[in-house]
Amino acid sequence: MSNLVLARIDDRLIHGQIVTSWCKSIRANIILIADENLSKDSFSQRLLRAAAPPDIKVEIMDAEGSAKYLRQNELASQKIILLTKVPQVMEELISRGVEITSINLGGMGAKTGRRQLNKNISASPEEVDCLRRLMDNGIEIYYQLVPAERSTNLRSIIKGEK
Repeated sequence: MSNLVLARIDDRLIHGQIVTSWCKSIRANIILIADENLSKDSFSQRLLRAAAPPDIKVEIMDAEGSAKYLRQNELASQKIILLTKVPQVMEELISRGVEITSINLGGMGAKTGRRQLNKNISASPEEVDCLRRLMDNGIEIYYQLVPAERSTNLRSIIKGEK
């Protein structure tokens, strides 16, 4: 099994906080993006790879490919950051045998069908339900934009949300 050092939901994927804070603080050397649409979009893949530091390998796959990739024993010595845009992909990866014990919630932007939960998190009712299922199954989910910031347990953010 791979060495997954950070599983993060952040619809911005690779951006300044990932590059300047998270990669450096956890000394990651691989970023894996699990996203169905991006796995088929070579132009967006090139942009994301260009946004990453040159010493970090970027892999972009659908959930099935990501699960197979993360289950490789050869990756045990690597430090991998897993990025998804939505919680449902994390749930699918777990159902495909990927061991994820905690999820960092970085940012889910406002869009149609989503309701703002805090400054940087908006979620649809389906996304909130998915996050609750993950927590109910023992996954720790916490909100933290950068490593230097104090983390907040997601339960305190979504209490009372339907």
